[in-house]
Amino acid sequence: MLLQHALKKSIYVNLALLLIVFNILPWFGSVHVYAEEDLNGEESVSELERSDITIRDDLYSNYIERYQGFSRPNQEIIIQAEDYTKIKDMDIEVTEIDQGAAVKTDEIGMVEWEVDVPEEGLYNIGIRYFPIEGKSSSIERELLINGELPFQGAATLTFPRTWTNELDEIEQDNRGNDLRPRQVEQPIWQEVNLKDSEGYYTEPYLFYFHEGINTLRFVSSREPMLIDYIKIYQIEEIPEYKEIQQYYDEMGYTETSGHMIKVQGEHATLKSDPTLYATNDRSSPSTEPYDVSKIRMNTIGGYNWRWPGQWITWEMTVPEDGLYKIGVKNRQNMLRGIYSTRTIMINDEIPFREMEQVSFYYDNNWKMEVFGDDEPFLFYLSEGTHELKMEVTLGNMAPLLRTVEASVLELNEIYRKIIMITGTVPDPYRDYELEKNIPEMTEVFARQSQILSEVADELADLTGETSDQTAILNTMAYQLSDFVQRPETIQRRLDSYKINVGGLGTWILTVREQPLEIDYLIIASPEQEMPEADASFHSKVKHEIGAFAHSFFEDYNSIGNVTEGDGDDAITVWIGTGRDQAQVLKALIDESFTPETGIHVNLQLVQMENLLPATLANQGPDVAMQVGNEIPVNYAMRNAVVDVTQFSDFEEIEPRFRDSAVLPYRFNDGVFGLPEQQMFSMLFYRKDILEELGIDVPQTWQDVLEMIPVLQRNHMDLALPLLQDPENPGDVQNLIPNQTFTMMLYQEDGELYKNDAKVSALDSAIAMSVFNRWSSLYTNYKLPLKFDFPNRFRTGEMPIGIDDYTFYNHLSVSAPEIRGLWEFAPIPGTEQLDGSIRRNVGSTGTAAIIMEKAENKDASWEFLKWWTSKEIQVRFGREMEGLMGAAARYPTANIEALQELPWPVKDYERLEEQWQWVQGVPEVPGGYFTGRHLDNAFREVVNNGTNPREALSDYIIYINDEIRIKRTEFDLPLE
Repeated sequence: MLLQHALKKSIYVNLALLLIVFNILPWFGSVHVYAEEDLNGEESVSELERSDITIRDDLYSNYIERYQGFSRPNQEIIIQAEDYTKIKDMDIEVTEIDQGAAVKTDEIGMVEWEVDVPEEGLYNIGIRYFPIEGKSSSIERELLINGELPFQGAATLTFPRTWTNELDEIEQDNRGNDLRPRQVEQPIWQEVNLKDSEGYYTEPYLFYFHEGINTLRFVSSREPMLIDYIKIYQIEEIPEYKEIQQYYDEMGYTETSGHMIKVQGEHATLKSDPTLYATNDRSSPSTEPYDVSKIRMNTIGGYNWRWPGQWITWEMTVPEDGLYKIGVKNRQNMLRGIYSTRTIMINDEIPFREMEQVSFYYDNNWKMEVFGDDEPFLFYLSEGTHELKMEVTLGNMAPLLRTVEASVLELNEIYRKIIMITGTVPDPYRDYELEKNIPEMTEVFARQSQILSEVADELADLTGETSDQTAILNTMAYQLSDFVQRPETIQRRLDSYKINVGGLGTWILTVREQPLEIDYLIIASPEQEMPEADASFHSKVKHEIGAFAHSFFEDYNSIGNVTEGDGDDAITVWIGTGRDQAQVLKALIDESFTPETGIHVNLQLVQMENLLPATLANQGPDVAMQVGNEIPVNYAMRNAVVDVTQFSDFEEIEPRFRDSAVLPYRFNDGVFGLPEQQMFSMLFYRKDILEELGIDVPQTWQDVLEMIPVLQRNHMDLALPLLQDPENPGDVQNLIPNQTFTMMLYQEDGELYKNDAKVSALDSAIAMSVFNRWSSLYTNYKLPLKFDFPNRFRTGEMPIGIDDYTFYNHLSVSAPEIRGLWEFAPIPGTEQLDGSIRRNVGSTGTAAIIMEKAENKDASWEFLKWWTSKEIQVRFGREMEGLMGAAARYPTANIEALQELPWPVKDYERLEEQWQWVQGVPEVPGGYFTGRHLDNAFREVVNNGTNPREALSDYIIYINDEIRIKRTEFDLPLE
């Protein structure tokens, strides 16, 4: 027995050893192979970047790779705009100008020219244009050469407008604070070279033309403009500073003496964006002008001046010809571990190559940056006025960003291939043999690990430090190398892989931003000593003590002018959004409303949950703005808001909005608010992934049902709107009936309420059928109940979904790596007998209301009419977008105003198509139970398998009970 036991033990030990050996050998093999690749892979980042161009065929890097063997002929061809050969969907208008004639091109349609190119090769393209009045956004065109789009970047060529302060002097409010100067357009003729609007390529684009006749076509995407001529040529090489020094010596230029000219940053003459207005810095007593307690507009730029292509111009007047040095008092305290880069131009020309990329490094304090290396650079300026322009550029960061963006695309593609095999929640104990099923995976991971490591090293070399900006690169590189060594662990670490790839996307957004704040510029003779940029310790202590003392007396929460008056000549308006919105609104009030009507407005920024308590305590406002859809009717039941139909001109104001926008504010034959914003759903989809899967954009719900299995076979999902997390029932979103359910219900002619909104209509046959179909999407088709649509849309896990149309703004700003790969369209509908498709959808929004206790209701009504007018809604929307960028595009409820906001034409047409089908969601007493218990019934079916009809019927009892209780409480008829 002992011998037998010993033999068994020996056999088990040997088997265990064999298993260990068999598991270790592949590991050693993979380490050896990877190490060999790592040692031999000495390609530069740009070469590695070219190896990644297979993910997207339409990238500029592919285009240049394709034509890299062609020469750059020294030719210049001028195409006069009036010599166009073809137009379509556009009314061309030829205008006489000083230099001849220019052609006005509309924001829709196309215009084409023919050009005879004497020698084939690569050329730059320049265009001289004038931005005529439009919607205040940058002009956008698509360029086709010989009928084809050369690369994706040519589809979004942008041409900036020019902006300036409306007034030469900065005005103050009646409390002594500077007011933000309003930006107005000051159009000028500009000649620009066609280049990457995202800034990923710092040099202007090169385009291939064959010998002979070529066609060049501009397709309008946004905004009209005048075109003088188009130039096909080669950009001259910019000389280095040492060459310029030799030129100075040859020309006999001498250094000036005794001059120091200071130009305040806030006195910029022209800007490329209305966001580049003067700003206030109270953090340091060294900024000019300075006040210890009052707001002074004393700097410019900062976080608003961060996007590639944005520029600011200052005028500077020098007293004599000669050589000067130039310094900038600046602060870059937003991007630790990264420097901001600017291109410096004098009189629209880069003086020498070193001025193409001037770096401003991170520092919490103000610094004086004198342009130069070891010694200051000298600039020759003739007597008189000159322009100095500083333009945001990515500089040496551009190739790193392109490389990481290509990596994100490829790593996301591999991620999608992995989840097609494992699903999004893989079994950690199963070996999916991913390296066999995805043969290219290991090679991609090894190569991308090397690429990201080299990018991290290059970034450290450029910035001179290893910071948190290199951490995500090194983390991702390490994980990928570990995946190569241990591919069997990939499924267990899929979540962290996805998070790290998302981190790379965030890194792209962070590094692409190049903020810089400027206090003043100095043009000085070389022997002059530059002033100290930062304040002394004594000055800082004095400033802090003074600021603390004044905080007891200054009201920093009031917006603009404050009027001390009674109800006859002043109204109080509460707004519940951010300070930026409040400041824009207050500026519009002081500029337009008060001068036109003589009514003064005290605008207060408050939390709107304080509205009801303040009203009950007789401390409420006259007007409350941007309140939720549920507020007007809930307050109307309590006789706390004014029925605006009592005003004689209400019927003239109502057509400004669609009926669907006004419906939530109707109650007892009255209307208790005016719509401000209206949001509705659109269908967002990834063009590249749907094309890869062979799926068309679904037009009907039947198409959706046929599409879901195709997505799920590839472990992808469809995103449909759901209420917020059920673990947070206090969320106001729980009060809103589900968007998917309401769109299905409305498309079948169903209703939420009946009998004049006295009872729920969810017990109807239509509602029961729709509820069953809606819940079956989750019980039968297993759609996810909880998901992060923005991130999963970016990774491709959810290549299609329905969301509020403001999601467009989010994607435009936050997902640069998938630009050009997504679009939005009207939602799927229900096909009718005649073949037409009904696309009804519900909406949400905000309103402005007049409180019943307002002392001057007529003045309050005048304010509501002014605020919801087309002109003011357009101005507010444009200024908000100018202030905060495209992410803040305003979803106005005014029909005409939305048309005037800076949407690309094709995108606005899709919005308008869907807006025609928007149907309002009524608000009724006790109606908050509808959304809440509709969700409860849905969860009962999905989580517990309850019969849909029974679940909904049970909860309809609670809905009707609450409606009855509320109607009884407020003496409303029950029958």
